[in-house]
Amino acid sequence: MAPNKLNSSQGNTSMSCSQAENGFVNSFSLFPEKAVEEILQSAIQGSDDHLIEFSEALRTVAKALRQVAEGKASAQAEAAEWKRKFELERDRNLKFEHAEKSCLEHQADLDDMRTNSPAKNPTSCNVANGQSEKCCSRNGICSHEVLKDGAPSSDSKIVKKASFKLSWFCKDDQSDQYKHDIVSFERGNITTAQRSSKQISLKWQSCPQTVLILTKPNSVSVQILCSEMVRWLRQQKNLHIYVEPRVRVELLAESSYFNFVETWNDDEEVLMLHTKVDLVVTLGGDGTVLWAASMFKGPVPPIVPFSLGSLGFMTPFYSEHYKECLESILKGPISITLRHRLQCHVIREAAKNEYETEEPVLVLNEVTIDRGISSFLTNLECYCDDSFVTCVQGDGLILSTTSGSTAYSLAAGGSMVHPQVPGILFTPICPHSLSFRPMIFPEHVTLRVQVPFNSRSPAWASFDGKDRKQLAPGDALVCSMAPWPVPTACLDDSTNDFLRSIHEGLHWNLRKTQSFDGPRET
Repeated sequence: MAPNKLNSSQGNTSMSCSQAENGFVNSFSLFPEKAVEEILQSAIQGSDDHLIEFSEALRTVAKALRQVAEGKASAQAEAAEWKRKFELERDRNLKFEHAEKSCLEHQADLDDMRTNSPAKNPTSCNVANGQSEKCCSRNGICSHEVLKDGAPSSDSKIVKKASFKLSWFCKDDQSDQYKHDIVSFERGNITTAQRSSKQISLKWQSCPQTVLILTKPNSVSVQILCSEMVRWLRQQKNLHIYVEPRVRVELLAESSYFNFVETWNDDEEVLMLHTKVDLVVTLGGDGTVLWAASMFKGPVPPIVPFSLGSLGFMTPFYSEHYKECLESILKGPISITLRHRLQCHVIREAAKNEYETEEPVLVLNEVTIDRGISSFLTNLECYCDDSFVTCVQGDGLILSTTSGSTAYSLAAGGSMVHPQVPGILFTPICPHSLSFRPMIFPEHVTLRVQVPFNSRSPAWASFDGKDRKQLAPGDALVCSMAPWPVPTACLDDSTNDFLRSIHEGLHWNLRKTQSFDGPRET
């Protein structure tokens, strides 16, 4: 039968015949159309299954390659960490050997000095009770060690600093005897060789002579109050007055009477302010107190903060009664709060050891490590005294003082802590983990936050909300408690001032009182 007759007899149940190149008829023409479609579908389905298996195999290979790359990055990071620890331990051993050698030489010199002059002992310093304690760097930094490089020259104006004594006491004690002297310095500089959880009192041993006044800028009311206070302190108390260069220009523009006001010309003079100033008065809010604290890289004079800002967690004094307040403070004794600061170092990945750091930064509130403008989560490895703490994956981390517990740390879910409690708050910012809760570390630890080598993006560190620094993979931020706290005067005492600030500033636990005439238990 011819092909055309086959097509006519089969109708739609057969395919048209096609001639192959070699003259044979295509075998598909001999099958019904439905059978051909089933064969084609099975062939296509079979090819799809092979493609799926091939794609899955490719995914498996890609996953294995990614795991190998991550393992390599992790191994490199671990090798770099072991290398850093080895170099750190080697440098530490060298330092200990050098210190031990220096101590032996120093001890030999002291023995010779005691032999020649037994009445004089250069290794002791006087304390308030008349006894002598050995002055050693292990127990803190004494005032003569801090100020030995800052002694005024013979041709400069010499204004003798006021001295004071810090002590703590119990409210139930009716006697005038102060117990357990903390610090008794001839030149009135505070270090934290010892601390107490009780209320601390400051008693002047000689009258203050020099006052530094720091003001909030761009405020007419603050400028008017500053000129009135400067005039009163000069006429009524005959004190030497220091102000910022900007404030001195404003005062001289008001009247030539303020020619007696002193200021500084460069940063070197700012570093030596603690050798001249007995008392610091701030006119502004908490930001002005932070600015005052940042000016002093070492010992900080007592600060009297007047409230002219918004919240005022650290500014208990009211400007309307500044004369009565300053009268009481200059007379003494006064209650103070020792607000601890953090000392922060940035260690770059290229550093040979942890002592090769950038210039240290002191913060009174907190240091924040965040992701900046990056869309990736931060990846931070945290250590406490070389012990691994955790890996932070989220928006960032806050290392806060207890004074800063009512600032950024509070907004991120951290606890409010009494400012006189010595500790470091460890507060995550929006962590991508339900179990990541804030922590509080003791004051004596050293915290290190490192950006790992396999981090997708760098991190950014800011110190009291300014001086942002980028932390690249391999860089680390090391924080510890600074040896010089910030003493701020109290209106009543540290506890009353703290509770008043959270009640008035935050309206803490403010709720309408439950009605007394409701249903009762029977």
